[in-house]
Amino acid sequence: MTTAPSTRPAETSTESDALRALYADWADIIATTPGLTMRLFRSIFDEWHQPTREPEDVTYREETVGGVPGIWTLPAGADTSKVLLYTHGGGFAVGSAASHRKLAAHVAKALGVTAFVLDYRRAPEHPHPAQVEDGVAAFTALTERGVAPADITTIGDSAGGNLAVAVPLALREKGMPLPGRVIAFSPWLDMENAGETLVTNDATDALITVPLLEGMIAGVLADGRIDPTTPLANPLYADFTGFPKLYVNAGAVESLVDNATRLADKAQAAGVDVTLSVVDGMQHVFPFLAGNAPEADDEIAAIATWYRT
Repeated sequence: MTTAPSTRPAETSTESDALRALYADWADIIATTPGLTMRLFRSIFDEWHQPTREPEDVTYREETVGGVPGIWTLPAGADTSKVLLYTHGGGFAVGSAASHRKLAAHVAKALGVTAFVLDYRRAPEHPHPAQVEDGVAAFTALTERGVAPADITTIGDSAGGNLAVAVPLALREKGMPLPGRVIAFSPWLDMENAGETLVTNDATDALITVPLLEGMIAGVLADGRIDPTTPLANPLYADFTGFPKLYVNAGAVESLVDNATRLADKAQAAGVDVTLSVVDGMQHVFPFLAGNAPEADDEIAAIATWYRT
C-alpha cells in the first residue's frame, strides 16, 4: 500500500474551519428540529457546496445518461475521452448532483478530464440496490457512447464513495469491463456501525453520529430487510480480487476514518494497487474545501499526480 505523501503543515489552516462550522450548524439543526421532513433534510444537505469555491474555466451541462439524470462538469481544454463518474454522498438519501458539482469540477479540472455527477435514485424511496444499478447503467451508457472502460474512473464521497467501490464490484459480477481507476473520499461502507472510530472520534467529528447513520442505514437497507453484510451494500464484505487501482482518503478526526483504512487494507490484501491518504485535523469529505483551503487543494493535486502515473 502506498501512503500518499503530505506537504501540509501540522496545524490545520484557518480556511479549513469552514467545513467544520457547516457540519456543526447542520448537526444543531438536526438535533433541534422535531419532525424534520425528508424534504427539509435534503434542503439542508444541498448546502454542501458552500465551502467549495466555484472553479474557473468550467462549464456545466445537465443531461440524462443511461436513464440517470446528472450534471456534466466540463473544464476548458479537458480530454473528453476520459470521464469521472461521480456519485455524491449523503447517506444514499440526501445530497445531489447540484450540491457536488463544484467539487467534481475541481477534481476533473486538476485531472484534465470531464466528470458526470449522477442524480441517482435516493433512499428511502429507493432502497439498495437502486443506487448501484443507476451507477452501472450510467457506466454502461458511457461505454456505449465510445468511452473506453479503462478511461472511466468511478469516484464519490461518503455514501457515494461506497458506490464508487460497489459499481465496479457489480460490473465484475455481470462479467463486464471495469473502470480503470476508483477514487473514494471518506467512504461510508460499514452498514453494521462496527467501526472503532465511531467511538474514538465521536468528539472530534462535527457531523457524523451513530443515530444519524442508523437512520441512513434503515433507509437504504429497507428497515432491515436487506442484510447489512451484502457485499454490494457493504463492500467491506466484498472480494477485491482484480479490482482497479484505488485511491482512498479520509480526515483523521472524522468518525468514519476506519472505513477508509479497512477498505485499503482489504484491497491491498487482495493485491490491489492502493493509495491511502489520511489527513490530520480534517473532517468528513474535506476535499469539499477545494479552492478555499490548502489541505483540499494539496489533496486534489496529489490525486492528479496519482491519476497520471
